[in-house]
Amino acid sequence: MSSKQKVLPVAGILSGALVWGLIWYPYRVLQEVGVTGPLATLITYLLAMICSAFMLPRAWRELRLYYRTRAGWWAVGLVLSAGWANFGYVLAMLHGEVMRVLLLFYLAPLWTILFSYWLLGERLNRYGYLVMMLSLSGAIIMLWVPQRGLPLPQNLSEWIGLTAGMSFALSNVVSRRAAHLSIEAKSYSVLLGTMILTVPLLWLQGGWAAQLLTIDAQTWLILGLLGVALCATSFAVQYGVSHLLSNRAMLLFLFELVVAALSSYFLASEAMQLRDWVGALLIISASLLSGRFHVVSKI
Repeated sequence: MSSKQKVLPVAGILSGALVWGLIWYPYRVLQEVGVTGPLATLITYLLAMICSAFMLPRAWRELRLYYRTRAGWWAVGLVLSAGWANFGYVLAMLHGEVMRVLLLFYLAPLWTILFSYWLLGERLNRYGYLVMMLSLSGAIIMLWVPQRGLPLPQNLSEWIGLTAGMSFALSNVVSRRAAHLSIEAKSYSVLLGTMILTVPLLWLQGGWAAQLLTIDAQTWLILGLLGVALCATSFAVQYGVSHLLSNRAMLLFLFELVVAALSSYFLASEAMQLRDWVGALLIISASLLSGRFHVVSKI
């Protein structure tokens, strides 16, 4: 493998981790100027889809053909699971503490093991049991509040972050099950699913048309840049996970936690408590060990 071939996959995953560790901030900025999370998500992912359609038109044709077969249900499952993983992530980050939401999201290795057993028939090895133990221990330490009883998420944002992590894990397992889909088609499915799932919430909230009319040129510029970043990140990460060993890819993905910790501290003045740090270490350890069980990759 040439030096260029070694650098590009690493750069792809690190760029994805950088974008996802920072993306909560522009969405919060957009919300402050009157563009709610669901509308901002719909616009940015629609722009990312348009960008992808021009870059890789073959992916759209492949998906249309795939949906006509019986195996198309796996493609539908990928669209819905990956869509909620991304949309839920954005919603949770808008209103919750960045690091707590992200760490709940990073319980994904635990759910991945369970979904792999259920959908792929994979059996646990010793690393699988250790991943489960570390993930659960980290979550219990983070969420345990003696006055509230059971160690459960403390607010709606944390519940959304937890379910988004579960959906992220499911999307990775479904992605492996849908082996006939190309990397391009899977990346496009993520964008499509995220956009689709924003529509019901926008419809229930109402007022989205009025919001559109109030968006100024500077805000449209932010939305456009986010759309391009999401499109580029989706394909960069897919390239990275396709050319690196799973345990190395998982290690690189953890750069997202570093970026999120620094950005939430300096941009939102959020600081974690001691128990959050202890829980974080256990969850990060579980994520590292998950690479020895099977790939857990953001798509």
